[in-house]
Amino acid sequence: MIAALYVAKGGCYFGLPDVDPWDEARDARLYAGPWPVVAHPPCARWCQLAGLVEARYGLKKGDDGGTFAAALASVRAHGGVLEHPAFTLAWSAHGLPDPQAFGWSREMFGPGWVCEVSQTAYGHRARKLTWLYYVGDTPPVALDWSRPKHSARVSMCENHGRSKVELMGHRECLATPPAFRDLLLSIARNARPATVAT
Repeated sequence: MIAALYVAKGGCYFGLPDVDPWDEARDARLYAGPWPVVAHPPCARWCQLAGLVEARYGLKKGDDGGTFAAALASVRAHGGVLEHPAFTLAWSAHGLPDPQAFGWSREMFGPGWVCEVSQTAYGHRARKLTWLYYVGDTPPVALDWSRPKHSARVSMCENHGRSKVELMGHRECLATPPAFRDLLLSIARNARPATVAT
């Protein structure tokens, strides 16, 4: 069994026989095990524009209600994988190393491994570069490290709003492609809890 944390109600993690989905109503900060996890903690307070949003609307950068910290703790305690947008401010705030352009790299003083993938390689229409944090045995090498051409974008900020590439709707932007979901679940199935002190 895999616990899917911080997922959309009725989304792609629901209805699978070996997945226990935790949507907002279940409050994944309360997850206490015992299964490995796939964690999708909210990213809005950690994005590259979080400082601008804070200045304009007063929504504090990093003020996510403890969801990222809880997701990180769950991955370290039970094994699994956490995903967040590339260049997330949460990474440095929690002492995680930035990944290399291709392949996995080991966390120097912690139990995890990090990498960067493009969700376009797994069926998303936007580029959607994503950082993964994995705790378990040696991470899988059979990831698709390619960067296929994207046909849509998730932000008005791309090319200062002058891009001719279609702007996606909010729901589609956030959606996890089934092939990417399956990859994350397969990674979590081979995970083990941290044995290195954090």
